[in-house]
Amino acid sequence: MTSARALRVTTSGGPDVLAVQTVDVPAPGPGEARVRVAAAGVNFIDVYQRQGIYPLPTPFTVGMEGAGIVESLGPDCPPDSPGVGSRVAWAMTGGADAELALVPAASLVAVPDGVALDEAAAAMLQGMTAHFLTTSAYAVSPDSTVLVHAAAGGVGQWLVQFAASAGATVVGTAGTADKRAKAAALGAAHVLDYAAYDTAETLAEAVREANGGLGVHVAYDGVGRATFDASLASLRPRGLLALFGGSSGQVPPFDLQRLNAGGSLFVTRPTLAHYLADRAELLWRAGAVFEALRSGRVRLEIGGRYPLTDAAAAYAALEGRASSGKLVLMVGDLG
Repeated sequence: MTSARALRVTTSGGPDVLAVQTVDVPAPGPGEARVRVAAAGVNFIDVYQRQGIYPLPTPFTVGMEGAGIVESLGPDCPPDSPGVGSRVAWAMTGGADAELALVPAASLVAVPDGVALDEAAAAMLQGMTAHFLTTSAYAVSPDSTVLVHAAAGGVGQWLVQFAASAGATVVGTAGTADKRAKAAALGAAHVLDYAAYDTAETLAEAVREANGGLGVHVAYDGVGRATFDASLASLRPRGLLALFGGSSGQVPPFDLQRLNAGGSLFVTRPTLAHYLADRAELLWRAGAVFEALRSGRVRLEIGGRYPLTDAAAAYAALEGRASSGKLVLMVGDLG
């Protein structure tokens, strides 16, 4: 048994319930690896868990994405698991916001040369989310027109770049001039100030005007309550709304007849875990993310690096939509 600092939640609530505590970390069990964490990503799924929207038994250690060095392996790990001393990253496994993390070995992917560990921690969850959204939830092509809300945010930047590099026309939204400029520089053909439109209808009309009066094939919406109606109204017949988050709040129940009236529309509420069905799919998506970074196809912006003791400030910045790019907790040595 080894002790380590960890970011813990003992009761549901806001960022103020986060506390750094010392916990005991056992040796890895069957199929597990113990990882010395270098950096951990800051994500809205952590917020939903802390708030109780995605309920977890308390107390628990925060963090669904990290990168570090494999310190030890338990028995019966998959034969293709990264070995002791390997640089690794993972996503969709809890407990990353800690100096030591027990991670299923089957969830680990090797971090290639040329990708720093803090970059790997910043890329896994949001990069693979954007990958499944643009390849599997809806296969973006050169004929596609896509809407990306919060286009300068963590997932938004990945979505803009993946869609633009696939040849699609990207219409983005962002709340400040700096963020709109950033989204345009990443490949968005049109970037709208969603705060300038007082109704969902006027924002949707602006999206259509940017697209020659037509609706978009797919709307990627991680904002939720504040943008859902505009996203739905922006679609062309048989268009898809992929609602992958709720940074402005959760979307209330709505009348499904709206999908009929809008033109036989589709709505999906996907999550990354369901698009990592097996290790082969994990390696495919993670490999695509790392190759996009190494090739320069995607530029990764780390919008802030915080020590573990300042984690509450990092999550407050995320929830207040006061950041752009990806926020990272710096937990240990980057190697």
